Amino acid sequence: MANPTVKFVVAADEIDLRLDQVIPRHVTGLSRRKARAVIDLGGVFVDRARVKVAGRIVRPGQAIEVNVGGALERVATTPLAPTIVHTDADVIVVDKPAGLVTAPTPESDRGDLLDQLKRQFGEVYLVHRIDLPTSGLLVFARTRDANKILGDAFKEHIVEREYRAVAIGEVVAQTIDRPIDGRHAITHVTPIEALVGATLIGARLETGRTHQIRIHLAGLGHPLAGDAQHGGETIRTFLPRAPRLALHAAVLGFTHPRTRERVRWESPLPDELATWIARMRAPSTP
Repeated sequence: MANPTVKFVVAADEIDLRLDQVIPRHVTGLSRRKARAVIDLGGVFVDRARVKVAGRIVRPGQAIEVNVGGALERVATTPLAPTIVHTDADVIVVDKPAGLVTAPTPESDRGDLLDQLKRQFGEVYLVHRIDLPTSGLLVFARTRDANKILGDAFKEHIVEREYRAVAIGEVVAQTIDRPIDGRHAITHVTPIEALVGATLIGARLETGRTHQIRIHLAGLGHPLAGDAQHGGETIRTFLPRAPRLALHAAVLGFTHPRTRERVRWESPLPDELATWIARMRAPSTP
């Protein structure tokens, strides 16, 4: 398979080549057919601008960036779809399944959650994200005004966000106040249930840094089950193995941008996590 991201500069002897001709020269393992697929997905940038025309003629000196990653594999499978929890003239609240990208990435601008919502509702604005392997509740705005009001609410940390997660080991109630990438980050952790070698916890975000819960718990020596990126797959203190990252955005609450009333939604654990957690309650289960 081709490398996830390849950058190169068009050479003098590549003048007048098409974009789908020059890319296979520089990206190992990428045929011209697959190059066209990556271009169509939106994974190619020419001089930092996304280009989706395979027949575009390149010029010497142009900087090309090709982002493959897992986009081709994801497109080859049946697209994941969110559950629409609430919609009105100002906001859309959705329950995202694990494995669905929230918004466009360098690999692609097709099939992500934001793209799906725009195709269904028209004008939609991204307010916040949750990670690809995380499931749960998100809010999107349907107007510029709603987007600004909700964006400000997130910046002011007045949005209620609580996650359910399974952390390895015995976790006690605590507030984790530890910077992430030099930025202030606070997570409030509450144990909900002791499991076999792990703890089902509630994690309430006061700030919203990338991978905040995952990084904070891993920093305490209690990485989330199924989190290969932050150590949750290297510590094996329990069985059975997590079916995926054990993290779910379970609660979302905010002041409605138009009515100014407080609104709140809850999402139960998805079946694959709920079933796995049930098995974790039985010490004799292998």
